Amino acid sequence: MPFKSQAQRRKFAQLLVAGKISNETFEEWNRETGAKRLPERVGRQRSAAKSASTSATKRKRASAKRRAPKKR
Repeated sequence: MPFKSQAQRRKFAQLLVAGKISNETFEEWNRETGAKRLPERVGRQRSAAKSASTSATKRKRASAKRRAPKKR
């Protein structure tokens, strides 16, 4: 699995020096990352929160469908 950020790469290097991960693990991640330009930090992905306007639009559509006259 490749590194996602420079901060993660530094953390793994720190774990390697402390002996908590093997050199093979660090090298594998480093190899998979390659020479990519990584961001300093990666923020959490925000979940798609439903906005009030979206909910209101859906309610309007639903009520319009209910009011439509039936075709025969």
